Amino acid sequence: MIEILWWGAVLRFLQALLQATPTIFVGVLVAGVFRRLVGYQGMRRLFGQGTWRSLLQAWAIGMLLPVCSLGVIPVARQLRKAGLSGGTILAFALTAPLFNPISVLYGLTLSNPVVIVTFCFCSLVIVTVVGLAWDRLFPGTAVQYPEPPAAAHGIKRMLAVALTAADELTSPTAVYVAIGLIGAASLSVLLPFGYLQQAAEHHDPWAPAFMALVAVPAYATPMTAMVQLASMFEHGNSVGAAFALLVLGAGINLGLIAWVMHIYGIRRTVLWFGILGAVVVGLAYGVDKPLYPRGVDPAGHTHAFDGYCCPFQAGEDQPLRKSMALLAEKTAPYERQALIALIALALFGLVLKRSGWIEAWEAWIRQQPAAAPQYDMVLPAPVLGGVALAGLVGLSVLGCYVYYPPPGDILEELRIVNTEVVASAGSRDWDTTAYWIPIQRDWTRKLQVSLFLRGHQVTRYQRAKADVLLERLELLDHELSHSSEVQAQARAVHQAYRRLRAAYAEFADE
Repeated sequence: MIEILWWGAVLRFLQALLQATPTIFVGVLVAGVFRRLVGYQGMRRLFGQGTWRSLLQAWAIGMLLPVCSLGVIPVARQLRKAGLSGGTILAFALTAPLFNPISVLYGLTLSNPVVIVTFCFCSLVIVTVVGLAWDRLFPGTAVQYPEPPAAAHGIKRMLAVALTAADELTSPTAVYVAIGLIGAASLSVLLPFGYLQQAAEHHDPWAPAFMALVAVPAYATPMTAMVQLASMFEHGNSVGAAFALLVLGAGINLGLIAWVMHIYGIRRTVLWFGILGAVVVGLAYGVDKPLYPRGVDPAGHTHAFDGYCCPFQAGEDQPLRKSMALLAEKTAPYERQALIALIALALFGLVLKRSGWIEAWEAWIRQQPAAAPQYDMVLPAPVLGGVALAGLVGLSVLGCYVYYPPPGDILEELRIVNTEVVASAGSRDWDTTAYWIPIQRDWTRKLQVSLFLRGHQVTRYQRAKADVLLERLELLDHELSHSSEVQAQARAVHQAYRRLRAAYAEFADE
């Protein structure tokens, strides 16, 4: 049993790390842009420090930047050094991990798009109430550091950003990230396999409060949280529990809490977290009944939270081999590439610090050329910083079109995946069937977002056919443990797929 718990925790730690690497990489780069290009004075202007709109601006900026609750830590550290108030910093730190353009678009495929809009508004209410309470209770928490030295024109500015990013990865930021990952791993030790499958039922009055408690040590990227929300709506789970999971599961982690505690002290952190928890749970109960989808037949259980529990059942043999297989199977190519880039950047920072060359590099970066460039136009660093941040937001929007390909491409992928699901179920290859089911589910959701992105209206008929296919896939997933019904459910999935393809036939060639 100890071996199962150990390798289960290791697997959850590595899975969380791999999921977090892209947004951690973005976070340290944004921290570098803020420090070396925008500058502390520019950051105070950007966030409206000292004005009534500072919390609103922090919320809006957080909605646009693609970072998670781990990737936001290096950015929050730079906001602290810029002299922003604690309320503004915490408003940004809570909002940025919740939403980004890709996850919001995915959220629109929920049974009612009003849900995701309401959740976004509720996040604004949370950061406003908590931020105002912090600034009122703890005034004067802002501590302004000296303005960072200006980098010389040209490529040296980009090197300065990279140097700051490498420094963040070899600073206490790495410790706080590790604490957050350990929190996610420890949750798998506390929760046995499948423990949360009935933890968010709509009829359970304790579901929102219980999910809020579980979500605190958990870690989820914005996209993972949206996928879980979609699954909860399909199963007719508690909407309040879904909201608590989004805000506290994706919005914070133990590493972020540890950073707040180190900077502002235990008493302030406990009071801040108490206010945050009260507001989140109160809003969760407030939206639970009004936003519950009508006409949904509760499934009685869900697999949406299996990623927080121990991945192995009692008596599992060879957990190490299965952990390696799951990592190889579930890790996306972009996660591997982001991990390589993150390791390279961290090694660069370690070499500079251990060798003592970092001071020499800083001096060289600050050294201006002897003569002004003859043809190049020298732009102020804040302008470059603004362009870099706007470019990052633009890349996020462009990423939406990459992540959600044209409808014709998605329909072709669905044809291939549906064949794999039906064929593997027909040959009783349950492991292969289990592998392809979530892929077909994901492509089905992407189809609706792709149409929305490209200006097409998704009709009620088309949405209904997609919902039927998703329901059939869910039933097939449930029947994998009862081999007598799997083939019949696979045939039902194939029929639902054919009807969906007919409903979207006009987009097949796009």
